Amino acid sequence: MNPRIAIIIQDSIRVHQALLQDEALVHTLEQVAQTCVETIRSGGKILFCGNGGSAADAQHLAAELSGRFYWDRDPLPAEALHTNISFLTAVGNDYGFEDVFSRAVIAAGKEGDLLFALSTSGKSENILRAMETARRRKLKVVGMSGKSGGKMAAHADYLLKVPSTDTPRVQECHLLLGHIICELVEVGLFGQ
Repeated sequence: MNPRIAIIIQDSIRVHQALLQDEALVHTLEQVAQTCVETIRSGGKILFCGNGGSAADAQHLAAELSGRFYWDRDPLPAEALHTNISFLTAVGNDYGFEDVFSRAVIAAGKEGDLLFALSTSGKSENILRAMETARRRKLKVVGMSGKSGGKMAAHADYLLKVPSTDTPRVQECHLLLGHIICELVEVGLFGQ
């Protein structure tokens, strides 16, 4: 076996183990899942945004909620803000890429909704602007970042910081945390 494979797997396990041992993060994760349940029960929706691999994770998690996760159930109101490529490219061209998600929050979000903002560095300008816009419009905001959190803490109601600076490991953990949230939301709403 290529020794690099074992190193990568061991590093991933180490970061996952650090997640498990971070009691504050686990507590925040529980709060986030409960906030998702409350948002949906009160007629709100859940929005997601991210760039690159984080965009893929955002879209994946929105699909788990709006489609299904474990159980056949009613679809939940969740969407990734980057899936309309015509909107994304028009806003990027007319206003700048820094504003693509903030304008999408204005278009799709309302008071009482919830925004998940994914950025492994916590420094992506378009993600930070989306978070600022969401807070001004009275949406709750969940930031998902790597170890430092970047500048997200100032704009998040909840910040899920993965204890790593390695982008692939952070993204793997974002997906794990998102899957945990999806499962807790299904249990909370449908009692399975």
